[in-house]
Amino acid sequence: MWIKICANTNLDDARLAAELGADAVGFVFAPSVRRVTAKEVAKITPHLPEHMERVGVFDSLCAEEIAAMVREAGLNAVQLHGQWQPALVTRLNRMFEGRLSMIQTVHWAVDESGSSAASVRRQLQEIEAAGVVERILIDSKVGQATGGTGVSFDWSAAKSVLANHGSRLKMIVAGGLRPENIAEAIGELNPWGVDVASGVERGPGRKDAAKLAEFIGNVRAIKDAAH
Repeated sequence: MWIKICANTNLDDARLAAELGADAVGFVFAPSVRRVTAKEVAKITPHLPEHMERVGVFDSLCAEEIAAMVREAGLNAVQLHGQWQPALVTRLNRMFEGRLSMIQTVHWAVDESGSSAASVRRQLQEIEAAGVVERILIDSKVGQATGGTGVSFDWSAAKSVLANHGSRLKMIVAGGLRPENIAEAIGELNPWGVDVASGVERGPGRKDAAKLAEFIGNVRAIKDAAH
């Protein structure tokens, strides 16, 4: 199972995630207390394993702005955290000649569970029909906050919504994941991947080594048990 450790702000945390076996590390360029600059990330990425995905999380920017930051920061993947824009995905794909991996975020509003299920279902259908991105990250939306909230969405309500697309889109679950609940989340949703930020922190933008090791270890144990 693919594991992304997001909202990294320093080399030590990103390097530890790599050493513990994470598949990807994320850097937040969208508005956040964990926000970093391309210049800061450029000092981190050269020291990470070549095979590791280095993901930039971007809100609503034009393709040229995103591309410039991707190149400066040394990224090889982007997570588009704003509204679904197929034209933006297509433009980035052309600019990087298909060498830039892309993930589209879809937000599940935790305080609007009923209407959110319908909204997420509609967005997944639109993304699938467009056929320009295959990885989807489902994250919690709490009020106006669309990431890093530490709050889980309704996994039971989401189960049937996500299951219909599981064979065609690669689902990544985020939002309120922690070492102690990751097994339940995987059991409920059977995702392709998982993404964690605040659940393995000791403070905003600073990872807790013990929590990080426990989280990754718990995910790997589930994977091993399934084989």
